Amino acid sequence: MRIPFRRNIAGMQGYVPGEQPQEAGFIKLNTNENPYPPSPTVRKALLAEANASLRLYPDPDATNLRRQAALTYGFDLSQVIAGNGSDDLLAMVARAFVGEGDTLCCPTPTYTLYDSLVKIQGGKVAGIPYPEDYSLPAGLAARRAKVTIVATPNSPSGTSIPTAALADLADRVAGILVIDEAYADFAEETALSLAREKGNVIVLRTLSKSFSLAGVRVGLGFAPPAILAGMNKVRDSYNLGRLGQAAGEAALKDIGWMEKNIAKIRKTRATLLSALPSLGFSPFPSQSNFVLAKRSRGRSAKPVYEALKRKKILVRYFDTPRLSGCLRITVGTDDEIAALLAALETML
Repeated sequence: MRIPFRRNIAGMQGYVPGEQPQEAGFIKLNTNENPYPPSPTVRKALLAEANASLRLYPDPDATNLRRQAALTYGFDLSQVIAGNGSDDLLAMVARAFVGEGDTLCCPTPTYTLYDSLVKIQGGKVAGIPYPEDYSLPAGLAARRAKVTIVATPNSPSGTSIPTAALADLADRVAGILVIDEAYADFAEETALSLAREKGNVIVLRTLSKSFSLAGVRVGLGFAPPAILAGMNKVRDSYNLGRLGQAAGEAALKDIGWMEKNIAKIRKTRATLLSALPSLGFSPFPSQSNFVLAKRSRGRSAKPVYEALKRKKILVRYFDTPRLSGCLRITVGTDDEIAALLAALETML
């Protein structure tokens, strides 16, 4: 039997997440997870919520979580939306703004989920290559796209775009500007203010990385109320469960715990950045919880990725022309990074 998928679904490749090993004992530096646990208040909140009320649907509007996010980041409640991770919010953006034949524009290489979400909608991605230094490429606004997305810090490069440049871009794009700040807590600057100041800007955040809640899936979006009203129309009902709402609210209330973990990760990141050049890699200036490192003399990084995997150390390798010479390395604990560096030294 021929399965009658829509033509664009039949012809597309789905998003491929980073490897999640089933075997124990790996040092896992491939999916940008936080190496430190979430705040103890999160565990208390989850235990308090794990009762008979689980038989009941959650608050469909995640009101308490959104109210705490509004308080933490200085927004009105009407300017905050919550999702099952920021991926859920990206899907809402695609459903709300990208129709058959519509264009989404973004610098490349970047988070490949954007491409998958647009193809599901039957839309087109106009990718503008980053310059070698990963500064904001020219020509983004010229595409007159329904949606323009800039991830800052960007994955896989870890590099950031100054807020002033993003403000200028918001004034020039024809449609919506989405600023994907999944890794912003690790950086020196945030563009959250643009979600208050500009009528066409959506800033997305996730609690997966900096708040150590990757296993719970909590995302936040900040934008003018008129934009969020449309996104709410395409939002899945009850898109964020009781446990996620409770965990997210508790994590935001104890933001100091997150900030202490961020400080440790930044310190370890500096160690990694300084050590890689002597091991044959040129790292890009990361503002995230990972480092993109390029092998010298244009050599492929795949053999190094494979050798590290045999040593039970997972990093991320992208088999694309622009990135084939690079490894993306999550910043783990000091011990994990020491083990990685020691393994790389044996490969010199």
